[in-house]
Amino acid sequence: MEFHQFYLPCLAHASYLVGEGGECAIVDPQRDVDHYIDEAARRGLTIRYVIETHLHADFVSGHRELAARTGADIVIGAASDAGFPHRAVRDGDALRLGSIELRAIETPGHTPESVCWLVVEEGSPSKLLTGDTLFIGDVGRPDLAGGRGYTSEQMASMLYDSLHGKILTLPDDVEVWPAHGAGSACGRNISKETSSTIGIQRRVNDALRPMPRHEFVKMLTTDLPEAPRYFPMDAEINRRGARPLAEIEAPPLQPRRAKELIESGAVPLDVRDPAAFGAGHLRGAVNVGLRGQFASWCGTLLSPLAPVVIIADDPAGAAEAVMRLARVGLENATGWLEGGVDAWRRAGLDCATLPQLPPSELRERLGSLRVVDVRNPGEYAGGHVPGAQNVPLAALDRRLGSIERAATAVICASGYRSSIAASLLERHGMEPLFNVAGGTSAWVREGFATE
Repeated sequence: MEFHQFYLPCLAHASYLVGEGGECAIVDPQRDVDHYIDEAARRGLTIRYVIETHLHADFVSGHRELAARTGADIVIGAASDAGFPHRAVRDGDALRLGSIELRAIETPGHTPESVCWLVVEEGSPSKLLTGDTLFIGDVGRPDLAGGRGYTSEQMASMLYDSLHGKILTLPDDVEVWPAHGAGSACGRNISKETSSTIGIQRRVNDALRPMPRHEFVKMLTTDLPEAPRYFPMDAEINRRGARPLAEIEAPPLQPRRAKELIESGAVPLDVRDPAAFGAGHLRGAVNVGLRGQFASWCGTLLSPLAPVVIIADDPAGAAEAVMRLARVGLENATGWLEGGVDAWRRAGLDCATLPQLPPSELRERLGSLRVVDVRNPGEYAGGHVPGAQNVPLAALDRRLGSIERAATAVICASGYRSSIAASLLERHGMEPLFNVAGGTSAWVREGFATE
């Protein structure tokens, strides 16, 4: 059997190739699909099926483009109400690929249409592609079926049945291959491991321990973090199918043209790292660096309706930004600043700076600087700079009124999220601002006390 996991770290997303006998299926593809076509060709396989375990909310799938380019059938659960040509499957339906069988197991709970796929070799189950039903160390959230007529409690109850009545009846040696890893907002306690077995998960996954239904429902529906605001949009894009990635264009822009667009309401999106952004940037630019969870943060913080002008180090960085925005359904890049910040300066246009504050200097200035910690509450509770105010980045726009307009140092774990937050605060007229270089990690490494 041919089997391969593709892993996309910035979205913590796993997709799969599984096949035999010269044919294969691609399961849960990301929006840019060339690497699936290339990998299948390298292995001498024809892509016969494009399988979706469910309608993903955290990224836009490439199922329609991949099917159009290969002639494959798109396969998805019958409860999906999908608006594109597809093969709808129910519990027990099977697909043949040479000598192996892919068997559908309907597992509603994360979404109503969720389907896990059991790989059967020589009559014995060997692998389970679980989508977002079962993760390594966690299970799928039950609150992402918005607009489908179900409450989180109803979905959690369905998930209880799917897990205990179906998945946990499989042999312990069946391998578990989920659609997401650590960092995905589709779960809360996902392990850094990207695969496991039913037996191991039965022992270590807290959500799978024996418990009554009401306890499971309460556990899954209590203190759920707010879903990123782009999730409902992406789920609907996936229901109808996204347009080909090649149709999304963002031309180069001369500085004066970029300035006109920005003055007309376009958001300057600076995708460079925090140090480069700090040294000089377009006033009012939002800094979301390509090296981190770029797409997720852009989807969470930016409106899909407002046009965007990309500021990058080079054309390759601009093109990568446009593609990664499209992965989460943001197709609003109107162009990129040709020549970057240097060209902007040469055109005589105004730039701003964001000083990068070393932890040692922050310690010296604690009495005169307000410290805003933009990590999640759990991170903050684990130790923070004395006196720091916790305003999680995802909630920053709603909590601006709670931040005093005074000299402010913004801190996170590494300096990445804090640079995003500082750029947003700058857009709202707050100054002076400082980004703590290296974040809380650097603060702790230097031996400074935390609360």
